[in-house]
Order: sequence, then C-alpha cells, then structure tokens
Amino acid sequence: MAETGASPLPPPPPAHSPLFRAEHFVWLTARVLEQRVFAHDFLHGSADPVETALDAYRNEDGGYGHALEPDLRGPVSQPLHTAHALRVLDSVGRLGGRRVERMCDYLTSVSTGDGALPAILPSQRGYPAAPFIPIVDDPPSDLLATGPVVGLLHRNDVWHAWLFRATDFCWQAVDSLERSHPYEIQAAVAFLDAVPDRPRAESAADRLGRLVRAQRIVVLEPDRLDAYPVPDGYAPGEHHFPYDFARTPHSLARAWFTDDEMARSLDHLAGAQEEDGGWPVRWRRWAPGTALEARPMVTIEALRTLRAYGRAIG
Repeated sequence: MAETGASPLPPPPPAHSPLFRAEHFVWLTARVLEQRVFAHDFLHGSADPVETALDAYRNEDGGYGHALEPDLRGPVSQPLHTAHALRVLDSVGRLGGRRVERMCDYLTSVSTGDGALPAILPSQRGYPAAPFIPIVDDPPSDLLATGPVVGLLHRNDVWHAWLFRATDFCWQAVDSLERSHPYEIQAAVAFLDAVPDRPRAESAADRLGRLVRAQRIVVLEPDRLDAYPVPDGYAPGEHHFPYDFARTPHSLARAWFTDDEMARSLDHLAGAQEEDGGWPVRWRRWAPGTALEARPMVTIEALRTLRAYGRAIG
C-alpha cells in the first residue's frame, strides 16, 4: 500500500518525445554521474545523489581527476576536471560552501605566475590524453581554462583570493582577442555572462559578436555548412552554431544573432538527435570510450538549450 501523503511521481514524458528518447539513451550509456544529473534536470531528482556521484572523482589535493573530463584519462587532478566539477555543482545549485573553498585552494596551487589557469599540467604525462591537448613543461595561462571557472564563481557569488587576479587575467585576455576560434569564444562568453562589471561586459561582448560574424566562426545557415570553414586542428564537420555561444536567451551572445538565425540553429539542434536518442559528439574522436562517455553530456546540454528557448522536449 502506498504511504499516505507521499508525493506523486511525475508523469513520464510522451513515448516518442525527444526527452523520452534521450532518457533511454542516458540509462543505456551514461556514467552514474550523468545519470544523476539527467534525473535532477528532467525527472525531479535530488541534488544529493549528484554530489555523491561527483565525489568519486575528487582527489585529496582538492582537485578532480579520474577522467571526469573524458578527454583526460588517469587519476591526477587537472584544471579542466575541476572546471567540469564546478559546472556540475552549478547545475544543481550546490556551488558554494567548504567544498568550493577547497576547490579554489586547489586552483590557487596550480595557477600560473599571473594568477590564471593552464589548460593542462605536466602531471598528465604517462596517462592517456586527447592528442589535441598538448602537454608542455611550463604551460601558459589559458582563457579556455580560466574564463568558465571565473564566470561560474562570480555567478554564484563565491569570493576567494584567487578570483581577483584570475578575473584581471580574463579581462586582459578578452580585450586582446583579435582572431579566435569557437572554444575560446565560448570561454569568453562564460566569463562575460557573469562578471560583475556589466557595462564593461556588454561592451566587450558587442565587440566579440562582431568578430565572430566577421571571421565566420559561427554557422548562420545550417543548410550551407560548406560555406563555413572549420578552424585549423578541428575535426571535419566540427562547426559551431548560435546556440553554442548563447546557451540561454539571457546570454550576452544572444544579441549577436537575429531571431531567424537563432531559430534556424535551434531547428538544426533539435534535428541532430540521433536514432538511439543521443546527440552526437562533434569534436575529434580519438578513443572509443571517450566518445561514449561524452555523448550523454552533450545530450543533456542539448536538452537544456532547447528547453531554455522554449522548445518542446517532452
């Protein structure tokens, strides 16, 4: 007999909806962490199991490893793993407290001389890693690694001594961009969407939007992909679309695109769901397991984006 006063379970999504198909894909292929994140985002699941699953990737130094970011294998802590952990905590409203303080202490310990983060530390040597992520002895500061972390911390009102110099680095890096590529622009947007100086952020975003369009970094006509070059070093077909930069209508990058351009890109995103219910990985696949682990993440992000723009997912 059902317990009196128990909350009713939410109704399942329609049997052929994007969400229903994606749910089947996630249960079939995802790691426990992505299963818990999916349940939290779309099935009214609790944040507690997400935190518990994330703990499996945490190291004693306060950083994260163990292939949390699938393209870096092995146990050692890396800034990109820790950035991934911060995104997970942000997505479930748990980015704060002593846990995040320890993460910021770790970020301080691995920062470069100018207070920012390198993409990858030499400790990765000896463990498998994607060939497109170079390992060097003295890695430089990197906007790709630093910008999203700084943005997340600002968005959650986290204050730590590390944040001040890292914010200054991001401003300098964003202001100096003259030629760029999609992932660097995404990192810049992640920073600008949350940094407290809103007038300066809006001005910087306006300049970056003009740069993105002038350099044809974004595909504005999904039915004419051949008209848009793929940056050097990217995989064939590794294009980026308006929704890759403006993940929600509230992003500063949303102003870069007309309503028609955004609608076409969202139509393209909705149509990219594959027969098995998941969305594809567009970047270079260098090992079978990494692509398998990444697809549920990409699938969750696609559903979040479509939902943020009011598209029906089920």
